[in-house]
Amino acid sequence: MMEILTDATFEEKVIKSDKLAVIDFSAEWCGPCRMVSPIIHELAGEYQDRIVAGEVNVDENPIVTAQYKVRNIPTVLYMKNGEVVDKQVGSVPKSVYKALVEKHI
Repeated sequence: MMEILTDATFEEKVIKSDKLAVIDFSAEWCGPCRMVSPIIHELAGEYQDRIVAGEVNVDENPIVTAQYKVRNIPTVLYMKNGEVVDKQVGSVPKSVYKALVEKHI
């Protein structure tokens, strides 16, 4: 299941999680983001009990966006134990996102 993450919920749902978090930073107006979002949704289903998958709207959540220095979208952060362990900027095939999940779970 995908979580809609905000500045207010990010710490509770991501930082304090004991699972790998796969976080999609995007915006509604971003074309490449619309290609990445379905991929992250699929991964959320495939790894439903093993990862936390979420989306952050960069326009509506400037604090978390700035905190993690997200300058380009789409950016997918892979976080474990409150730390960024990997990052993918731009749209790439599902296999790339899946390989990073497998690497870190």
